Amino acid sequence: MNLPRGPVMVDIAGLTLSEQERARLSHPLVGGIILFRRNFQNIEQLRALTAEIRALRAPHLLIAVDHEGGRVQRFLDGFTRLPPMNVLGEAWDADRDQALTLAETVGYVLAAELSACGIDLSFTPVLDLDWERCAVIGNRAFHRDPEAVAELAEALQQGLGRGGMMSCGKHYPGHGYVEGDSHHLMPQDDRSLAQIERDDLVPFARLAEAGMGAVMPAHVLYPAVDGQPAGFSKVWLTDILRGKLDFDGVIFSDALDMAGAAGAGTYVQRADAALAAGCDMVLVCNQPEEADTMLAALVPPAQPKLAERLERMAAKSAAADWQRQIATPDFAAAQAVVRQLAMPKDALTGPQVGEAH
Repeated sequence: MNLPRGPVMVDIAGLTLSEQERARLSHPLVGGIILFRRNFQNIEQLRALTAEIRALRAPHLLIAVDHEGGRVQRFLDGFTRLPPMNVLGEAWDADRDQALTLAETVGYVLAAELSACGIDLSFTPVLDLDWERCAVIGNRAFHRDPEAVAELAEALQQGLGRGGMMSCGKHYPGHGYVEGDSHHLMPQDDRSLAQIERDDLVPFARLAEAGMGAVMPAHVLYPAVDGQPAGFSKVWLTDILRGKLDFDGVIFSDALDMAGAAGAGTYVQRADAALAAGCDMVLVCNQPEEADTMLAALVPPAQPKLAERLERMAAKSAAADWQRQIATPDFAAAQAVVRQLAMPKDALTGPQVGEAH
């Protein structure tokens, strides 16, 4: 079925597609699907699932996953265990050049393995600074120093590209300074725009200049800048991200089922607000009935650049090509490096970031 990608990303319940899910994924407003741990049994099953999804329509639906490393790695059995990003930050403190090489290698292994399974993108890297205030970010962040985060993330982005994948920086303009978890409440960051620009925005600006493919804004309120949370704020998305930072990639909303999004109203109202503020695609996860209601009622704004932006995020090579790639000596050497990265005792500890972002 030939059908342009729409501005909504949805999820599925299990290891295969139900008829109801096939119908939902064929809706004209749907443009992507996000997979979670519940959708993964083993590599063979995952490849079969992504092949089934890709066969539904052309161009194929974007297939995404949260696969950062550490405690946010959805696929485990048969995949290389990836370190939390603070391991690369610790390596930076010891030897900057070696850390950049390691970051590029981690990005390559991450992307090559996902690409070999038919996945288009992982929502990574985390560009938040580790202010040691936000437990839900914690060791997912590279470092406290904006320069270290920017350089390590850019190196990881280069590795993602070598593995056939674009990057998605999150959680714009920075979730690391707040103590609250936007999965459960609406965090508030009271700093001025000048303070945020001096620190937290640095990695986003650097990666935007270096060709970052996408951005995911935070469900965080910055009242000194705007009265709307970043993911629903035209100031943050249109004026600053598109305007000042000159970013022309995809803006994905964070999941609309999160508590930090609830203040925008019903799911239809949340989607309307996010798209009106400047998001290209909204994520509706874990709420299939709400997704169906939203798809029936949503009238998205004109999005003349949507098709072009989403196409940039799509994998450029077939999964079979990457399956051959990960059988090469070059990949084996990179995989060995990643496996040898020191895993701190707390690598998998901290609040689990379950079926969200």
